[in-house]
Amino acid sequence: MRLFIALNLSDGAKEGVYDAARPLREADLPVRWLDPETYHLTLKFLGNPHPDLTPRVSEVIDEVGGKNRPFSMEIRAFGAFPTIRRPRVLWAGVEPVLALRCLKQDVEWGLASLGFSRETSAFHPHITVGRARAETGAGAFRGLDALVADLDFRHHIDVTSVELMRSHLSRTGARYSVVSSAVLGTPESAQPNA
Repeated sequence: MRLFIALNLSDGAKEGVYDAARPLREADLPVRWLDPETYHLTLKFLGNPHPDLTPRVSEVIDEVGGKNRPFSMEIRAFGAFPTIRRPRVLWAGVEPVLALRCLKQDVEWGLASLGFSRETSAFHPHITVGRARAETGAGAFRGLDALVADLDFRHHIDVTSVELMRSHLSRTGARYSVVSSAVLGTPESAQPNA
């Protein structure tokens, strides 16, 4: 059971990203394009933890959700990892607003208490839209840099929850399901008296 922590996108945001990426799909690149239903922003990949840990991970995510207020951010531009000339992943970028970085940090610290190692590399928030096929040769992505530079895309989204997700792998690709969801909001101790 592969688990990860993510921010899910609204149907409108998924459609916006998918529509904006049409020129990339039409460029006949050696890429396996993902179904827009699977679009999400991963905060932390957990791997295959022992099933007994799942309820405890959900509790941590609930606590993190209570400490973080809802916020807005913007999906904008497209790019690739590790480089645009030899990509493995094609993505839509996400504005690394302070609230998103704080949420990511709280997730890291909260899960460290359960024995998960904290991520030390820089956080580059993104939504994966495609994966390069393994058999690609030199020059297969010639012109991708110019194509990406011509894509002018911005989509505003509101973040109101964080989810613990399960990945189901199959021959047709990954499917995801929500294990638990935590609503972002003011912690009870900080809420004004009614």
